[in-house]
Amino acid sequence: MTKAEKVEFTIQTLQKLYPSIPVPLDHKDPYTLLIAVLLSAQSTDVRVNMITPLLFEVADNPYDMVKLSVDEIREIIKPVGLSPMKAKGIHGLSKMLIEKYDGVVPQDMALLEEFPGVGHKTAGVVVAQAFGIPAFPVDTHIHRLMYRWGFTNGKNVVQTEKDAKRLFPKELWNDLHLQIIWYGREYSPARGWDLEKDIITKTIGRKTVLDQYYKLKKTN
Repeated sequence: MTKAEKVEFTIQTLQKLYPSIPVPLDHKDPYTLLIAVLLSAQSTDVRVNMITPLLFEVADNPYDMVKLSVDEIREIIKPVGLSPMKAKGIHGLSKMLIEKYDGVVPQDMALLEEFPGVGHKTAGVVVAQAFGIPAFPVDTHIHRLMYRWGFTNGKNVVQTEKDAKRLFPKELWNDLHLQIIWYGREYSPARGWDLEKDIITKTIGRKTVLDQYYKLKKTN
């Protein structure tokens, strides 16, 4: 298979498996999505979805959020981990949203990245999922799969994002971002990986990755 054929096979397989794609983080508007994505760093979507209703019951907009102290926010979000840093980020970005943007989340990635606690990946998820603007935020699942599939050298997420944007059609970026995440969780996890169930890697996977898999299987 050529690289182009591998890309096409990947797109077709993902579209068959995930014709409609649920957004993993529960939210009701750009602000609540921004907060949920910030909370998800080094945590799980399941855990975040358990905590956000408790937080949003108290404050689901920047104006109510700044009425809370950083410590009050931290107390609510403690179960998601890294709560001191995240609480500071949530309070700081809510304050900045009010001061600079009248409480409205901007649709520009560069502007979003100026907010405390908001990195490139978080900004990408927000513009893609809240505003439908094409972006390809790379998380650990996408990084792992792009390497397994031979679509990137796997050196860092910056390179992986560049390669993904170069290989996949722009109009599919937002869907593919989510489809690859779901696929990674269900069929191609980092641990407990069963290649027989992972049709994409089994069909187009990087030779060294496949060799390593079978080698480990023999020794186990």
